[in-house]
Amino acid sequence: MAEAAADRLVPLLRRDRLICGALLAAVCALAWVYTLAGARIALPFGGVAPAPGEGTGSAAMGWSLSHAALMLAMWWVMMVAMMLPSAAPVILLAAALNRRTTGRAPFSATAVFVAGYQLTWLGFSLVAVVAQAALSEVRWIGSGMASASGVLSGGLLLAAGAWQFTPAKRACLRHCRSPVDWLIRHRGRGWRGALAIGVGHGGYCLGCCWALMALLFVGGVMNPLWIAGLALLVLVEKLAPRGPAVGRITGLILLMSGGVVLLP
Repeated sequence: MAEAAADRLVPLLRRDRLICGALLAAVCALAWVYTLAGARIALPFGGVAPAPGEGTGSAAMGWSLSHAALMLAMWWVMMVAMMLPSAAPVILLAAALNRRTTGRAPFSATAVFVAGYQLTWLGFSLVAVVAQAALSEVRWIGSGMASASGVLSGGLLLAAGAWQFTPAKRACLRHCRSPVDWLIRHRGRGWRGALAIGVGHGGYCLGCCWALMALLFVGGVMNPLWIAGLALLVLVEKLAPRGPAVGRITGLILLMSGGVVLLP
């Protein structure tokens, strides 16, 4: 009887994987289309605060409430595009565990898991928008929302490079690469349980990658090649067999680059 149940489960798991994988691929594709082609929401005056005499008020500064909301949406969709592909194996694993333990279709629980995961990146996006507004105010970022300050660029490169070697980074990356035990131990019931583990996994992912995402201010928030390069680095770190080694090499390169930028 157990063998018969297992035989019935295999095609269900295969179908679930295909459906969830197709939906994730569609979401990622839409997010990348928006990020690379449709997200060029330029700040007035090339992304920096206007010089004296160029205008006054929120319109001149380019940071009305509606503009801030648009920038938050841009950042969040960009985080979906950059982070969801590397999280896809964990999401598919969570869907399979849900099918095995409940016997029911996992689609709604998986959607809630993804929503919880992306909530953590919404929090990061909010912080990024606040930072962007502050950097624009002091004119440390210019056109394309890239750093116009050697101090900012060097500091971010050094910080990102140093983070690659911290115990917190190693712990978060280890979780992202091998989340099975954690998913089994922390899995809860219903949508609240799915949301909780989604947020929890997102927290580990955020701990692993926040410093790399901050480098968007160095190469340009609107630079497609820089965005794609950072997304590829995250994907390699999390999924490739030598991912941790690549992360350490990247850390050394970032440290050296930051030192060079800060040299007088």
